[in-house]
Amino acid sequence: MQQGLIFDCDGVLADTELHGHLAAFNLMWQKFGVPWRWSSAQYSEKLKIGGGKERMASLFRDPDFLRTVKIPESEEERGALILSWHNEKTAIFEEIIAGGRIPPRAGIERLSQEALSAGWQLAVASTSARPAVAAVLRLAVGELASEFSIFAGDVVRAKKPAPDLYLFAIEHLGIPASECIAIEDSRNGLLSAHAARIPVLITVSEFTREEEFDEAQLVVTSLGDPQAEKSEVLANRMGREVGDFVGLSDLKAVIESAGVSP
Repeated sequence: MQQGLIFDCDGVLADTELHGHLAAFNLMWQKFGVPWRWSSAQYSEKLKIGGGKERMASLFRDPDFLRTVKIPESEEERGALILSWHNEKTAIFEEIIAGGRIPPRAGIERLSQEALSAGWQLAVASTSARPAVAAVLRLAVGELASEFSIFAGDVVRAKKPAPDLYLFAIEHLGIPASECIAIEDSRNGLLSAHAARIPVLITVSEFTREEEFDEAQLVVTSLGDPQAEKSEVLANRMGREVGDFVGLSDLKAVIESAGVSP
């Protein structure tokens, strides 16, 4: 039976949150003349909300923001404002990625090539806007990006941690959840994939290392690469040791161990 490898985008393909998304949000507000910016600590809290537009919309309930920024009174006008902010922020983010300032995370291209050569289907499932996801994917895997299915942005109404995006992905891939693996970096992503009954491997990122990942079969610092960055195992619930880097056999072991978990 065919198997599927589904990556999250931000924090998994590259550490894009701090120097990519956060920087783009703050540059966008500066460009629009909005006297507001998120600190890294504030943005870390906002990452608990799935989706960039949703994170910005949460500011309309923030007393500090409302004391600083005058917002439209009607819901329709507020929605249009969020959309204009988000479109500009996405364009700035794409410029940051194209500038090559954010390197891809270790092991992404290697593991993608291994899975593709073994006949696996490849995909990205992310709540970020599709153009931004496509840009990060090209950064991470180069020409292999054309082999990926991309499920991103507003293809489903309920964002992570709801399972909707992963359910949508496996339906369109045509592969049972039990034959897929999701690679995530956050608890929201873990809960989303787990609720869709997809086995999960976590590669922690800068903002997520201290989160709880009890439902994941394997938690590592990165996927690692031979003769380069080594993968440190933080939690292993699959009953099989992992070496200095995560390989295709490890992905298969994650899937198999999830199938026999109580």
